[in-house]
Amino acid sequence: MALLASCTSAEISGNYTIYPENQEKDIHPDTHLKITFASQPIVGSTGKIWVFESQTDSLVDLIDMSIPAGPTKSVKNPEATYTSIPYQYLPGKFTNANTKPGTPSGTALPTADTFQLTIIGGFTDAFHFYPIIVHENTAIISLHHNLLEYNKDYYVLIDSSVVSSAKGSFKGIYNKNVWRFSTSKNPPDLRSKKIIVDNKGNGDFATLQGALDYIPNNYKDTVEIFIRNGLYEELIYFRNKSNIIIKGEDKEKTVIQYANNEVFNPHPWNVKTNEWPGTFPSRRAAFAIDNCTNIQLLNLTVKTLLQGQAEGLLINGSEIFVKGVHIVGSGDALQTNGSACFDDVRIDGGGDMILGRGPAFFKDCDFYSPGPFMWTRNTKANHGNVFLNCRFTGTNPNGSTLARAPVNKGFGYPYSECVFINCSLKNILPKGWGTVGEETKNMHYWEYNSTNIDDGKPIDLSQRADFSCQLRLDTDKELIENYSNPLFVLDGWSPYPNN
Repeated sequence: MALLASCTSAEISGNYTIYPENQEKDIHPDTHLKITFASQPIVGSTGKIWVFESQTDSLVDLIDMSIPAGPTKSVKNPEATYTSIPYQYLPGKFTNANTKPGTPSGTALPTADTFQLTIIGGFTDAFHFYPIIVHENTAIISLHHNLLEYNKDYYVLIDSSVVSSAKGSFKGIYNKNVWRFSTSKNPPDLRSKKIIVDNKGNGDFATLQGALDYIPNNYKDTVEIFIRNGLYEELIYFRNKSNIIIKGEDKEKTVIQYANNEVFNPHPWNVKTNEWPGTFPSRRAAFAIDNCTNIQLLNLTVKTLLQGQAEGLLINGSEIFVKGVHIVGSGDALQTNGSACFDDVRIDGGGDMILGRGPAFFKDCDFYSPGPFMWTRNTKANHGNVFLNCRFTGTNPNGSTLARAPVNKGFGYPYSECVFINCSLKNILPKGWGTVGEETKNMHYWEYNSTNIDDGKPIDLSQRADFSCQLRLDTDKELIENYSNPLFVLDGWSPYPNN
């Protein structure tokens, strides 16, 4: 790599623009680098991107475009087993700056460096990621997380093969004086208890992940992260966090998305996931809350852009409150484990759209799925999924089912619970429910006052599956009242102050 002797920014970048601009100051350390062309650029499969600290010319980050982003075909190990001991969330702050991406945790094998790897949210096993994502005419470069620091000056070099424009005008950047920028002198003051995320650079952070990483683990004070309108193309994962409010400016205009699924970020080669508590955490969601307490997610959209086992939102924690959120996923669009409440939430997804072990309370929510809408795997230790005043629209032309609980690789779900109270349904098969295991006496597949979405009339329940039950006000009043109360469903916790 040879540096040009002398060349101005204008001479190099006459056919494109860069962000941050050359010599720009007060840039957030979590900022994505951007190159905008006159037409849509093409991402190459060779070449490198370097980031250097200017004062010492020391290498800070390197992205090698010859390394693929992640796998595109599913590879399964039939000999993988569930971890015999609960997964341990170790204390400490692990980042790309102090830990090699792919360092195993729990009982997992190391993650191979065959594909791109970056540590997100302290998960040392790391995630596959896309170094460059193109939106319209802009190539957005995602560096490895947490490597840039406050009060530093950096310069960027890029091989000409990394990205190209239709006219072939990009010749690379090899001069350290062409793309230089300085980061903000100081981080925001947490004592204000509010952080602003703005991908245009006018807040405290440019990314939601940057803001989440900044808040210390298990922080005692409540901190609000306010996200201004915009498209945030980032994979979100955070663990060991408490007392955080994540609030978007507008439900449909504040969008957090990523192309992720079980194929792109699979579970470790030797470990099965998602069957019971204490297993290895999943890496396949676009937005994951892991081992957290008292988190609020409000007024925004989260979505995955891939199909398959691909959650828009995945939750492992307790006292998680989700309100005014639009979730878009594929199969398993939402996975929820631990006490969680969903209010005025819309979910668009595929079959088994809601997965998890509960307990989960849903109020005034809208669901769209070809069905089954859920596969609830709770044990007798806690409640499953309870729905109050919700609406279910089946998108299968032949009719959809509400839930199923079949035996899965030898494991059954005899205590599976799905309770519908005052819900409205459309395009649901007369039997209502899908396949379940042989043990059904302790299952709670219950309905009370199910009506038709189109006309509000009671639904004919005469052909419902024989393992289900229709509650009646005259004989089941106490049950109906209990299951209408989130305090009863969620192990004594309610996000509503008057409960």
